[in-house]
Amino acid sequence: MKSPIVLVSLVALAAANFCFAATVLVTGSDRGLGLEFARQYAARGDTVIATCRHPGKATELQALAAGNKRVLIEALDVASDDQIMALAARYKGRPIDILINNAGVLGARDEQSLGSFKRQAFHDVMDVNSFGPLAVSQALRENVMASSQKKIIAITSGLGSISWAGGMSRGPYYYRMSKAALNMGMQALGADLKSQGAVVAVVAPGVAETAMVNAYRNDYGLGNYTTLSAAESVSKMIAIIDKLDQSQAERGSHWIDGSIVPW
Repeated sequence: MKSPIVLVSLVALAAANFCFAATVLVTGSDRGLGLEFARQYAARGDTVIATCRHPGKATELQALAAGNKRVLIEALDVASDDQIMALAARYKGRPIDILINNAGVLGARDEQSLGSFKRQAFHDVMDVNSFGPLAVSQALRENVMASSQKKIIAITSGLGSISWAGGMSRGPYYYRMSKAALNMGMQALGADLKSQGAVVAVVAPGVAETAMVNAYRNDYGLGNYTTLSAAESVSKMIAIIDKLDQSQAERGSHWIDGSIVPW
């Protein structure tokens, strides 16, 4: 029979683990960084609401959920107001500690390079990358405010830095513009929710090995940038997210090495 001291220690440990377990909602969870966010948060004991446009085709995500009851899969296209509101209705009243706005698109090169601009292609990229996170955050803000952590995070990119744009020729116009707009939108959202204790921030993944980065490399040339695996990138981002408070969130776009990307 265990001693009273050991039993008390075990109870305290269990209580601590329970208190620190979070509920995390991730958009774009079917591959790349989103899938890795779902995998790593679930592995450490958090409940993950993993969303994507086509859950039936998300074989890796389905396999993850089959082996971990903490992973809940939901259909969500961040460009669909109906789907966003339907998701919010299903989870009405349920606290969400961390909302990860990860879903994004790069867009086709032949529609966003100088000499080939197309208006609808611009709207499509901006809709997903800039408006989508705002719409999802708006719909789920009460869920986040009801939680203990109250964190709304958007995955941005160094390509959205206006300060860096001057040295980056031939890059994707719409994608870069969408990430700059995302940064501003999250700053504005943070200001509106500050009095409620929300921590709203943008975090950049660095150059991670994902399908989007590979497409960028093929279409625009990524130079000699050192790449990280998706697992390494997400691990570093989670470490940053864990430490974020309001004062840190307002400083700017957080790079994975802890530095701040200039606006």
